[in-house]
Amino acid sequence: MQAAAERIKTLEAELAEMRDKWMRSEAETQNVRARGRREAEDARQFAVQKFARDVVEAAENLRRGLQSLPAAGTDDSPLLTKLREGFEGVERSFTGILERNGISGADPTGAPFDANLHQAMAEQPTADHPPGTVIQSWSSAWTLNGRLLKPAMVVVAKAPDVPASSSAPAAQPAPDAGETAGADAPRAAPNFDRTV
Repeated sequence: MQAAAERIKTLEAELAEMRDKWMRSEAETQNVRARGRREAEDARQFAVQKFARDVVEAAENLRRGLQSLPAAGTDDSPLLTKLREGFEGVERSFTGILERNGISGADPTGAPFDANLHQAMAEQPTADHPPGTVIQSWSSAWTLNGRLLKPAMVVVAKAPDVPASSSAPAAQPAPDAGETAGADAPRAAPNFDRTV
């Protein structure tokens, strides 16, 4: 009788162990399936990333071409007016095609600088904008389904330099121990470090 009880106990322990292994195996299978679905979805959404980068370059060249035309005026020739309207129509159509395929561009001028979307090409001191604001954009920030394709090339505002006042006397450093010892003693180097 005792041998049968021990045998049942052993079999129950083996069953619990097998159930635990089965549950772990099932969970691992679910994880592999989910990871496979995510990778397939990423491949579907971002397989055209290199092509999209090249297409974005064409869109930027079209914008540069439009910006190089003379500003619209009342005395424009009909040919120049039609040329400008034609290029603007092509650009609208091209931009619409890009947006339908998940590619979008954004002009960051006036927005706070974001290192994830912008590449700072220069800083410009200005009192007209808060420091860290994009004051000029050389190109747009382009994304493919939310993923960055090409950062915007921007100029960022920084605090204006404070001019040195010529009427205020220059502060004299306190003499250190070397100066009090005599004229031939070495002097401490001045500290020119400034926090910008």
